Amino acid sequence: MAAAYLFSRFTTFSFLFSLALLCGFSLAGDPSVSYVFEVSYITASPLGVPQQVIAINGKFPGPVINATTNYNVDVNVFNRLDEPFLFTWNGIEIRGESWQDGVLGTNCPIPPNWNFTYSFQVKDQIGSFFYFPSLSLQRASGGFGPIIINNRDRIPIPFNEPDGEISFMIGDWYTQNHTALRGVLDSGEELGMPDGVLINGKGPYKYTSSVPDGIQYETINVDPGKTYRIRVHNVGTSTSLNFRIQNHKMLLVETEGHYNSQTNFTDFDIHVGQSYSFLVTMDQNASTDYYIVASARFVNETAWQRVTGVGILHYSNSKGQASGPLPVPATDVSQPWSVMNQQRAIKQNTSASGARPNPQGSYHYGEINITGTYILRSIPPTKINGSVRATLNGISFLNPSTPMRLADKHKVNGVYKLDFPERPADNIPPRLESSIINATYKGFIQIIFQNNDTKVQSFHIDGYSFYVVAMDFGNWTDDKKGSYNNWDAVSRSTVEVYPGAWTAVLLSLDNAGVWNIRVQNLDRWYLGQETYMRIINPEENGSTEMDQPGNALYCGALKSMQKDQIHSSATSILNEKLNLVFSLVMVLLALVPVFFC
Repeated sequence: MAAAYLFSRFTTFSFLFSLALLCGFSLAGDPSVSYVFEVSYITASPLGVPQQVIAINGKFPGPVINATTNYNVDVNVFNRLDEPFLFTWNGIEIRGESWQDGVLGTNCPIPPNWNFTYSFQVKDQIGSFFYFPSLSLQRASGGFGPIIINNRDRIPIPFNEPDGEISFMIGDWYTQNHTALRGVLDSGEELGMPDGVLINGKGPYKYTSSVPDGIQYETINVDPGKTYRIRVHNVGTSTSLNFRIQNHKMLLVETEGHYNSQTNFTDFDIHVGQSYSFLVTMDQNASTDYYIVASARFVNETAWQRVTGVGILHYSNSKGQASGPLPVPATDVSQPWSVMNQQRAIKQNTSASGARPNPQGSYHYGEINITGTYILRSIPPTKINGSVRATLNGISFLNPSTPMRLADKHKVNGVYKLDFPERPADNIPPRLESSIINATYKGFIQIIFQNNDTKVQSFHIDGYSFYVVAMDFGNWTDDKKGSYNNWDAVSRSTVEVYPGAWTAVLLSLDNAGVWNIRVQNLDRWYLGQETYMRIINPEENGSTEMDQPGNALYCGALKSMQKDQIHSSATSILNEKLNLVFSLVMVLLALVPVFFC
């Protein structure tokens, strides 16, 4: 009966739609894409051990969000987990809408069996990004997926149209789920060596006898002579990975939404939370398949041999299976200068257009006066009030029970402090605080990420891309500004900082709201290594920051304002939305002046 009903509706719609087209009627409106994400646990065995993973619509990893510059994106999330949940959109700037950012400083969590619809615009953006759960180490159990923002048709990409696209979600993986890993960190211990590396949610190909039998691995089917755009995201817990495809060169073309000066690599280091696009041409003979490898970096690679993901690149005319030893990276981590130089080689393509028709290099960031400097120093975890915590400038961030922008809107005082220190102070003991940066709208600041910890860290700023103007070993000092790249530095949202080193970034504070600054390594983030920037336009008239959305959830001091939800299934609500859309379309079509055609 349901099928007949849908068919009758489709027939009616088709008739009126065809009539509308004949009369020159246009159905064009604001471009948008909509998704329904049902978040639930499933059982999977990516490394041969059955475990609970977080799936989206039954898939692990989750489905791709595919949009085009300036599209509106709606994601209706149904939380079927047994704990609160939030999505965040890694690298999506969500201009003027930090309400949609999906982190605890801006959003109340979605309770179990509740739903919430994120609505945001991918304004003036193109490129490769991903989404993931932002709470309580949940990303260590999955829940992530790719985001692709395409160029508008009138803005050409700075390379020939590829013959196809392939996304890789790579990351270190534990056979314990996120709740068990939380227990490890809560006990004051380190997480230790991961159990492996996954490629698109799958374990390694059996390239050696140490890999157990029966593990499902990723196979990528390609045609000889064709060129593919390969988007690679490190969605792991805490391990930097080196990505390579045996005997194939990878032409780097895009970094987190900005086109690069094109450079060939045989392998490339991708740190936690980072995204890249490469062009890879299938120009090898097909005597055998080829290895796709993602292996741990900046560790004892002999001891960490099991932390290696291996997939297979299969030509359509391949004559045999891949065999023999895995290819090794060209750079040696025992020579840190050579490793850093690979990252320094990433330059912006200043002549290419990005999301807008004007060239990416038309914004002369190097000619703007710096109005403020923040040095954010990380050190190894330390005990605060008897618990092991991670810090920035001696502060381990304590997320308030009431999101900060919500507290501002409803005039709830005492939720947070605007006193985050601009520089580290050695004479003040580490402490727990809800302390954030009081930044100035339209300021132009430099942030120095100083890593005095013992492991590589990746730092991310929500709501922004920044120019990576310099990185070096040692401690940053003011005279280092003379080494800045003020012409063609890459603009991105997540940058690596090597142990015992610093990275300097420049950014223009033109996106009003409250925005998260965090380490992407989940263990340190969970232990408090984050803060926020509060950026308020003093002349706000609704044009630079959107008002609180009507569906905002309430919690903390405002929990009494939250109304109960009627808990329907995702399927039934989707059907209700389809019926509503159909009804609206029918009304519009009824207005077509049929009699005047």
